[in-house]
Amino acid sequence: MSKKRIFSGVQPSAIPTIGNYIGAMKNFVALQDEYDCTYCIVNQHAITVPQDPKKLKEQTRSLAALYLAIGLDPEKSTIFVQSEVPAHAQAAWIVQCNVGVGELERMTQYKDKSQKQQSVSAGLLTYPPLMVADIVLYNAEVVPVGEDQKQHMELTRDFVERFNSRYGNGNKLLVMPEPFIPKAGARVMSLQTPTKKMSKSDANVKEYISMLDEPAVIRKKIKSAVTDSSGVIEFDPAEKPGVSNLLTIFSAFSGESIESLVARFKGVGYGQFKEELADAIIAVMEPIQERYYELLKSDKLDEILDEGAMKANYVANKTLRKMEKAVGLVR
Repeated sequence: MSKKRIFSGVQPSAIPTIGNYIGAMKNFVALQDEYDCTYCIVNQHAITVPQDPKKLKEQTRSLAALYLAIGLDPEKSTIFVQSEVPAHAQAAWIVQCNVGVGELERMTQYKDKSQKQQSVSAGLLTYPPLMVADIVLYNAEVVPVGEDQKQHMELTRDFVERFNSRYGNGNKLLVMPEPFIPKAGARVMSLQTPTKKMSKSDANVKEYISMLDEPAVIRKKIKSAVTDSSGVIEFDPAEKPGVSNLLTIFSAFSGESIESLVARFKGVGYGQFKEELADAIIAVMEPIQERYYELLKSDKLDEILDEGAMKANYVANKTLRKMEKAVGLVR
């Protein structure tokens, strides 16, 4: 029995945090054993807002290296850079011509981002059709999404239904994808403001731990993480959000349950607890970082991305040809 096809795209923005790792990235590694996975570094999505070209190029390669370092296997998954598969932009134009402006203006992310910018690019409005193209090109049956992407999945499903109805003559030309909410990792909060989610874009670097933070930096950030004055280690997100957040992180990195950790550190001060928490994070992150830097220095990363682009082009071009033929763009 063939595995179901899954597609996921990740923007090469800032370096992911341990919150991103716990909440999503670890799960991507597990998914490749259950599904036929296609993982794309969506650098074309990134340019809907101003980017430094050199930095974007570096971050694209960096994110690819990081995903391989955590355990994504090119033998099990197709891993590639979006801009190296021209079919994405070509299919996106067909999608744009089959969705309404009103549908795009209703997108919550467009409303949020456009309000924060003085000058809004047309790409910010029309990037959801590119996302639709990303998904349909690979005949994805399953798409992992968070709460903020549900609206885009609805647009994708509406487009597929419309396209098949308009051009299919009773045939299902494009595969209807299903949204998939993965078994989410724990929700990791800010180290300094534990009532808000940890974010890689936070201006205060003490708020988060980057996946590339050196061990000494990790120890320093954990040491300065907000707790409270009681000195009691217990899990109570409402009354003790700081300590509860650290317990959540500790559990995710050590594999030990929160209940077990609370029992083990009963009567122990925050100092020792934080020291052992830092040890647990470093034990996981250090081998990932070593592999990451090895990949960046070697030709292996480019070989993997070249091979991934070749595989992706083959699949995407077949779907694009089908779409072009359906709408009358092929002689």
